[in-house]
Amino acid sequence: MMNRRTAMMALGATAVVAGCGNASGRNSSPEEAARAAYRHPGPPEIVLYTMINNRTGSGAHSAMLINAPSQRVIFDPAGTARFTGVPEIGDVLYGITPQARRFFESAHARSTYRMRILSSPVDGAVAERALQIAESKGPVGPALCSNAVSDIIGKLPGFESVRGIWMPNKLADRFARLPGVTESVLREDDSDDKEAAIAELEAQKARKQQN
Repeated sequence: MMNRRTAMMALGATAVVAGCGNASGRNSSPEEAARAAYRHPGPPEIVLYTMINNRTGSGAHSAMLINAPSQRVIFDPAGTARFTGVPEIGDVLYGITPQARRFFESAHARSTYRMRILSSPVDGAVAERALQIAESKGPVGPALCSNAVSDIIGKLPGFESVRGIWMPNKLADRFARLPGVTESVLREDDSDDKEAAIAELEAQKARKQQN
């Protein structure tokens, strides 16, 4: 079974995250995004990601996964976890295969941060609406991640109480109270040193190529 580190290596990771930062690269073309599109066989869902500081308990970043019937994407406003094989337009990441999802989650969970993962099943039409809104937003400015995610979720039927929230933990707590939401927490002990993490991935890749 492939572990998280192997999945990250296989995808050719180019960065790990610190939280709501600056946009990290050029927009991919619509053709690149279309070629990468991935339809996940699971039921439609909205997944809210919240990055939490392990020392202070404060929320550092919000993002969301949208599993729509047409394709699965991640909306990562002002995020900095970007990697090869996953095109980005605005702040929407395309081609979220199981491997890509594992990388995204693992990139955020480190010795200094944990990832709170809240999942809500939705109708297919609701998931498609969330995807449409996310694609219309364009790039989001630094420190606006939670408000951008809150704006998308709050425009969906049954999720109106989630709109207009600016703080990651407050958004997560509000979302967690909605009916049918399930929760998990991802903890990993990776170094918070981005350069060291990238060097480790490159060393693993080289060893695999030699074997």
